[in-house]
Amino acid sequence: MAAVAAGAPVIVCRNLHKHFLRKTKENVQALDDVSFEVARGGLAALVGPDGGGKTTLIRLAAGLLTADAGELSVLGIDVKADPQAVQDRIGYMPQRFGLYDDLSVQENLDLYADMHGVSAADRRSKYPQLMEMTALGPFTRRLAGQLSGGMKQKLGLACTLVRSPELLLLDEPTVGVDPLSRRELWEIIRGLVRDQGVPVLLSTSYLDEAERCEQVVVLREGKVLAQGPPKDVTALAEGRTFMATPPRGETARVTQTGLLDDPAVIDASPEAGEVRIVRQPGQPDGALARLKLEPTPARFEDGFMVLLRRAAASDNQVQKAPAAPLVAKDVVIPADHEVVVEVRDLVRRFGAFVAVDKVSFEVRRGEIFGLLGPNGAGKTTTFRMLCGLLSATSGTLKIAGVDLRRGGASARQQIGYVAQKFSLYAQLTVAENLDFFASAYGLRGARRRERIDWAMAQFELGPVAGLLGGQLPGGYTQRLAMAAALLHEPQILFLDEATSGADPMARREFWRRITALSQAGVTVIVTTHFMTEAEYCDRIAIMDSGRVLAQGTPAEIRARGATKSDRQPTMEDAFIAVIEEARRPAPHEQAA
Repeated sequence: MAAVAAGAPVIVCRNLHKHFLRKTKENVQALDDVSFEVARGGLAALVGPDGGGKTTLIRLAAGLLTADAGELSVLGIDVKADPQAVQDRIGYMPQRFGLYDDLSVQENLDLYADMHGVSAADRRSKYPQLMEMTALGPFTRRLAGQLSGGMKQKLGLACTLVRSPELLLLDEPTVGVDPLSRRELWEIIRGLVRDQGVPVLLSTSYLDEAERCEQVVVLREGKVLAQGPPKDVTALAEGRTFMATPPRGETARVTQTGLLDDPAVIDASPEAGEVRIVRQPGQPDGALARLKLEPTPARFEDGFMVLLRRAAASDNQVQKAPAAPLVAKDVVIPADHEVVVEVRDLVRRFGAFVAVDKVSFEVRRGEIFGLLGPNGAGKTTTFRMLCGLLSATSGTLKIAGVDLRRGGASARQQIGYVAQKFSLYAQLTVAENLDFFASAYGLRGARRRERIDWAMAQFELGPVAGLLGGQLPGGYTQRLAMAAALLHEPQILFLDEATSGADPMARREFWRRITALSQAGVTVIVTTHFMTEAEYCDRIAIMDSGRVLAQGTPAEIRARGATKSDRQPTMEDAFIAVIEEARRPAPHEQAA
């Protein structure tokens, strides 16, 4: 067995190349001359836009793909020469970990222990450690299919660790996970590195996670843009980062949208009621002239956006606004402030289990309403009832003035829905998916062609039109799902975790489109685990255990947060505070 010399890197990439052949016979360069190293005992992150090559690189390191050219060694082993030797010594957790929903937590662990030849003695010592680490001990008999998203990720990690790997490869380990579960997963990962010396290479869409690592590798279109300590990337934005208060009567979302095309602006995003701006030096102020800018310390995400804009400029890729969303001429937009979604005392039971417990809220025309909560809080169940896909046990539910429990068909014609697991057809191309959904919505003839052309242009799907739905990177999958949901020009749009797994650039584009839709009178209800995205909403409700715990504007919700320093609480601080307060036992229960 090959051994890694003391102090030697555990992963060494030299001039790595990998391409794939699309259905259209077009070659796609997934990795282009990639070189980097991962140190022993360290924590390294791969970050970059969707389609950058992160998953391909991790699958190559796991011995699941073979490079076309270049050198790749893992734990001192030539991966191309002996992939099995690598797989015998590493732990690999893909984005969609292969849990068996009809097996219990214990049975899933046993299955993976059997696959890896873990002895009974090793299981007796290992299982208690894994259960304590993941807090899954009380749930060993529960079916994996009945676990929340965060618990599934922790079980997937436990199955990966069942044989004490020498290296851990994690592909988007926190994708689709709420802030509480994400924090718990990171405590586990950091503990493995700190206490057991296990080196970890992970990919992530959360740039605050990359900032916690010792090393980052920034990938774009298969090329390495930067590598080294996160502070080196952060330094690219030093002196360029500012906070601006929106003008009176204007929301941070609207101010931010107006800045995105300004040549003087590299990046802009809403943050705590203000707009965080990264400036392009050497450009006239333009739209910035009307704002008072206050300097603020740069962070990793700021430097990351500088890198991406610089790369796009060198490729002569001009940032541009998406095409204006079309609103059919025969659609009558009701008066402003009209309530178009009304929910009163909504209840949904599955046998004895109450998934949604007397939930009430209302959403007005053109509003963006955020529904937040941990995995398993009842958000998706609420969404499915709002879309008429699931009947309510009791309560009132009206869409555009129509009671869904009586006239659901007419209400559903005004609804667009992007599900948490996008309802796309993996074996159809992007163009074929759009054609199918246009037909399903009853679009015919010239109108059908017009709407498909609009979707291709609006979501910039032309370059991937011939790619199969199942082969799309996460960001393009989200674009296609949203395009399909908007083909029939709904007045109300439901987005369930639509940006899960999408990179920061893709999320900026997504919210730009949502803002444009809102300004055109479309009502949007969205769930998200990115707490920064809640800042784009007009109002927010936080759910847990099927109940609404807090409801109000972003500012009102943030006021419920608490920090250990002088900084203002963020939306994530408030989210965690609200959930933990609701879960805290009452004094008489603590005494008992």
